[in-house]
Formats: sequence, structure tokens, C-alpha cells
Amino acid sequence: MAYVIAEPCVGVKDAACVDVCPVDCIYTVEADDQYYINPEECIDCAACEPVCPVNAIFPEDSVPAEWQSYIKKNADYDYSKTTPGRK
Repeated sequence: MAYVIAEPCVGVKDAACVDVCPVDCIYTVEADDQYYINPEECIDCAACEPVCPVNAIFPEDSVPAEWQSYIKKNADYDYSKTTPGRK
């Protein structure tokens, strides 16, 4: 199970989660409107969840019903187009 960044991040893009991630699995490019967690790299440490100022990060099995589409959005993101971290 990975963590998922959902709708509250859109337009906010606060990088507190990036700063605490021990495996650098959070990605974005400047043109993106949010951050994305690579489910293949996430180690489920939960370090990102409590530091998110807009409560946008959830364990995959706890994403609220209205934001379920963000599970696929995080999984389908093209992680090869950037490196993890702030952009």
C-alpha cells in the first residue's frame, strides 16, 4: 500500500511532504498543479501525512470516496519526466 496525494493539494503544492520523505518518492514539475507519490517507491512510512498543511495525503486504502480517482492519478503519473523533490 502506498500513500496518495489528493485534491486538497491542487493549487497549493506545499512541499512540506517532500522535505520529510526519507526515500524521495514525491514528484512534480513546475507545470503540475500538485505533487504525486510514486506508489512503486513509497515505503509507507507515513512521514508525509501529518506534515501536509491541507490534509491531502492518505493511505491508499483510506482515500475519501470523492477523491478515489487520485489513486489512479498518482499511479499513472509519468515519473520518468522529472526527479523527486521540489520544483
